Amino acid sequence: MKIAILGTRGIPNYYGGFEQFAEFFSVYLVEKGHEVYCYNSHNHKFQEKTFHGVNIIHQHDPEYKYGTFGQFIYDYNCIMDSRKRDFDIILQLGYTSNSVWYFLLPKKSIIVTNMDGLEWKRTKYSKPVQQFLKFAERLAAISSDYLISDSLGIEKFLKEKYNKESTYIAYGAHPFNNPTEEILKQYGVQKENFNMIMARFEPENNLDMVLEGVSISSDKTPILVIGKHDTKYGEYLKNKYKNFNNINFLGGIYNLEHLNNLRYFSKLYFHGHSVGGTNPSLLEAMASQALVIAHNNDFNKGILKENSYYFCNPEEVKNILETIKKSDNLPMVQNNYQAIIKDFNWDKINGQYLQLLDDCLARGKKK
Repeated sequence: MKIAILGTRGIPNYYGGFEQFAEFFSVYLVEKGHEVYCYNSHNHKFQEKTFHGVNIIHQHDPEYKYGTFGQFIYDYNCIMDSRKRDFDIILQLGYTSNSVWYFLLPKKSIIVTNMDGLEWKRTKYSKPVQQFLKFAERLAAISSDYLISDSLGIEKFLKEKYNKESTYIAYGAHPFNNPTEEILKQYGVQKENFNMIMARFEPENNLDMVLEGVSISSDKTPILVIGKHDTKYGEYLKNKYKNFNNINFLGGIYNLEHLNNLRYFSKLYFHGHSVGGTNPSLLEAMASQALVIAHNNDFNKGILKENSYYFCNPEEVKNILETIKKSDNLPMVQNNYQAIIKDFNWDKINGQYLQLLDDCLARGKKK
């Protein structure tokens, strides 16, 4: 098959979950003998024309100049380029800024869209933007030939809201069992004597809730806060907690070996995400054998089940900090690790995606 991947800032990953998936899946497709193209932002750090056999197509991305509006122009540029390439399948990752251009997608290519989470629920968006995102979600749902849900909750939502069938395929993670304690020295922490939280700096990821719990707790274990914080919300959080010496803002870390070791050796790993489907960083924490402390919602519970402690306010975070230790909860850690091996490993996930693309090509475009 000749396959294009649209909707990400590009590979290799320097940004987030979709980019991480695009990196792993595109290389997997090449190894299986397919011709693969991935669209990259023109100012992506990686400027080569191929990445492990994946063809890279750089397109102008004015997000740096216009903010979110620039994403629409970038997606427009990618879609217009795709019209010249005669792709068998176009795999779109997300719909936020590309679904408005659905009528420009090449007519012969089969359009497969991963519907991501319920983007319009994100509190960072104003009411008008949330209304637009609902509109964009509907456009993607009705205009795509085939849909992918990354959680059972999203699959159910698409069926109930739009009467659209979708294929449930979660994200994956690589099981991690080769820790190197030496890496901790670079971050000034010691084995099981630090906590961590990793997320984009957005309100619905509940960093503020977790850090508020840290600030009122008698437990002064350092917490590493990982994620790009050079944003308005990031500045707000850094200013709010600047007087707490045990709250350390590290910025974004994209070295997977370092992240895996930090998660593995952490005392508690907080996962505050409350919107979306199967979150990649949650699976990576499970794969790194961290003790996950998760925000209490159906998305997280659907993955972690009883193998986590849950919180929904700062007081519960405080109580967990003061009473819970990783060493006392190793069965939970191992249950999550086995779930990665059995259900969420990348080989299985990539295989499910490839099988779906094969099936879509065999069935052809929707009538």
